[in-house]
Amino acid sequence: MKDINIVFLNYLMKDDILRAVDSVLADIKNCPYSVQVTVADNSENRDGIKDDLAAKFGQVKYINCGGNVGFGKGNSIGFKSMPARYYFALNRDTIVPENSKVIERIIKFMDDHPKIGCIGPKLLNMDGSLQYSCYRFDFASLLIKPLKQINFDQKYKWVRKHSDKLLMKDFDHNETRPVDWVLGAAMVVRQEVVDEIGWFDDRYFMYLEDCDWCRRMWEAHWPVYYVHDIVIKHVHARESAKVPGIIKALFKNKLARIHLQSWFKYLLKWRGKQI
Repeated sequence: MKDINIVFLNYLMKDDILRAVDSVLADIKNCPYSVQVTVADNSENRDGIKDDLAAKFGQVKYINCGGNVGFGKGNSIGFKSMPARYYFALNRDTIVPENSKVIERIIKFMDDHPKIGCIGPKLLNMDGSLQYSCYRFDFASLLIKPLKQINFDQKYKWVRKHSDKLLMKDFDHNETRPVDWVLGAAMVVRQEVVDEIGWFDDRYFMYLEDCDWCRRMWEAHWPVYYVHDIVIKHVHARESAKVPGIIKALFKNKLARIHLQSWFKYLLKWRGKQI
């Protein structure tokens, strides 16, 4: 069993994956822990990523998911391919800063805090500015989440008010603390949590599977933490928000439709339940 299995999910984003993997492998050089880096491929090697990984990074495990099975299921396939004490879902558009020993520090933090089920590091935009990556389960804020995804928070104060609450903009992000849920772009989960509650709910093709998983952790009394002094850079391209307006987005942007479907699934699953 490895100490940590870091999974990148690929869907025709080979260059991003290769860059992200390179930054992780540089970070774990001389790491005292046993680390597996895995690429779970939802594009069935259509971009030739398997051969490039073999040529450049022979220690990286390649898994063909058998098609575009979605974010949660694809990551879970990658996790299951190599048992580990910790599982780290890391987006293809992330970069681990040089000389930061991020992976080593993640493992040490989890080892030092055995009652914590999941952590999310601080995410920074590529220009070094803060990226909001921890959230609340606040019902009203979740209700207006689709409006945020199409940038209505930039137009209407009432949407921005709930959006800011959802994004926890009212707390100092230079503080490590328990939070309701962390962004699936970078989340670390303990093996014991998986043993108790299972993997991502693969009924969500994409979006809100991270929120759902964290909610199940809290329900099972596994706290979720935001860790402010472990830092990763993240491009965070909001593909589902690229077409403005609800009607236009639903007709022209497939990811916007998928986001809305996940939102309905989440609200239906958790209706009437409290943590």
